[in-house]
Amino acid sequence: MRARSLVRSRADFLRPTRLRLLLVLALLTSSSCSKRIPNGVLAPGEPIQSPLVEVAPIARRGFTLTPLAHFEVTARVLSAKHYHFDREVRLAPVDLALGWGPMSNSGVLEDLSIHQDARAYFWTAREMPLERDLLESHSANMHLIGADPDVERRLKRVRKDQVVTLQGSLVRVEASDGWKWTSSLTRTDTGDGACEVVLVDSLDVR
Repeated sequence: MRARSLVRSRADFLRPTRLRLLLVLALLTSSSCSKRIPNGVLAPGEPIQSPLVEVAPIARRGFTLTPLAHFEVTARVLSAKHYHFDREVRLAPVDLALGWGPMSNSGVLEDLSIHQDARAYFWTAREMPLERDLLESHSANMHLIGADPDVERRLKRVRKDQVVTLQGSLVRVEASDGWKWTSSLTRTDTGDGACEVVLVDSLDVR
């Protein structure tokens, strides 16, 4: 039988130390990433919506976008969902579930479970942290269309719990085969058709 060498290299002696160091760094990173945001309203203002004056339709990637109203919102990101295979992804590869007012407060959000799927946003509550109509009127799922490649790239990098300011237009999207995707024009509706479809001209993230 061939004898096993008892000679260990310097790298062999250092390997456990390196592994321990990597483990500590991973734990510190995980702890830093999961650090709880203190209670308090992060986005106190309401979304701003105002009429537009005869804005021409916009041709974009085989669709026609018709602006319906000017729109601006500063909100906390409750969830971010990236899509890859549906028809809408040609325009809006990411949806953000956004919350403002009480729905930007960690003290409220800690009692809610929030997720997105099939171009919608859903919430469940262990205990209702505020009245249902207040919760629903201060949060929304938004389909976001970058007005240019830079805005689109930046939208894709937005993450949960960041505070974003979006400025642009609520739009109706149409295709030549009759398909339509129309933005909600109110923050108080729910269910099908309640999402905002936003052509984002500018994006600020903090």
